[in-house]
Amino acid sequence: MPDSGENPSPAAPAATPALSLEAVALVPRLRVLCWAGDVLYASNGYTLLSCRMQSLPLTWREVGRVDTRWWRQITARHRLTSRFARDGFHALAVLPSGHLIGAVPGAIVALAPGERRFRTTHSIPRGTRPLNFAVTPAGEVLWGEYFDNSVRSEVHVYRSRDQGRTWNIAHTFPPFTIRHVHNIVYDRWRDCLWVLTGDVGKECQILRASLDWRKIDTVLSGNQQARAVACVPRAEGIYFASDTPLEQNYIYRLDQSGVPRQLAPVSSSVLCGCSVGDNVFFSAMVEPSEVNRDRQIALYGGSGDDWQRLQSWDKDRWPMRFFQYGNAFLPAGENATDFLALTTVAAAGHDLETSIWRVHAAGGSQ
Repeated sequence: MPDSGENPSPAAPAATPALSLEAVALVPRLRVLCWAGDVLYASNGYTLLSCRMQSLPLTWREVGRVDTRWWRQITARHRLTSRFARDGFHALAVLPSGHLIGAVPGAIVALAPGERRFRTTHSIPRGTRPLNFAVTPAGEVLWGEYFDNSVRSEVHVYRSRDQGRTWNIAHTFPPFTIRHVHNIVYDRWRDCLWVLTGDVGKECQILRASLDWRKIDTVLSGNQQARAVACVPRAEGIYFASDTPLEQNYIYRLDQSGVPRQLAPVSSSVLCGCSVGDNVFFSAMVEPSEVNRDRQIALYGGSGDDWQRLQSWDKDRWPMRFFQYGNAFLPAGENATDFLALTTVAAAGHDLETSIWRVHAAGGSQ
């Protein structure tokens, strides 16, 4: 089990006094996944851990494990082989009932309260895993198919209404409409689902869906700025950031007017976003292209119209094709604390490390 460790040493300090981060802890070999109030869930390979963020030093406890193939038990032990094999948990959902739903390579797994071994409840036929889960107040869990789909076949959204024991198709995108689903996000302020799809032309969509999927409205579509993965709902609207290697990427806010407001440029494609108190955070990955030339992973934070680049980490020397792009993963879920947690991957000197920060806004703690 990993240590809570010493304070991290990032490559760049906080940018301005308007919003700053105070380093609290560094935990090696741990990947953050999801918040549930003041409890943070993270994984060490195929072992799921949790920590209640109340006092220091942090105390992590084992929640459950996934029994996986013998060779993955070996590759998951080492950072580089784990990156090469895309090992471990990639997403987690915490249900109101206390059940846990996880995405691991090739499968959806579920853990009931009181159990210690995850059970495989769905084998993924196309692709290796969804990028994210959505959970509704009724405890329904949803995820969209994410696979290469070069022939543009139909794409399904799956739903479970029984704590992840069984899965059924909630919605199908017809052939030649989208390439795959990037994200589905529940919005508690508007009691709806935001569905983000990609990748080219009209396939890039931000959709608003009713919880029963009977009504689906296209809010944005048709260009690379509507190509997004990260979406953070707030009372004033939804914040999202574009995910394109073809154009400059930006952070946006979409309010009830239906017109996205461009808030700030970011250095590269964005896959992750979260909120801490009144502030929203996005991380930009290292995904080289003719437009995305920055070789640093970057963390951006802000509220309203004020945004800043807070932290940066250099990409390490290992080839991205085999050992992943440089990125900073941010946890899903509802965070009731003033802590920001993130995991850097393929960062020089900070590979597969979780750092935890206390967020300070102008005028004091968040």
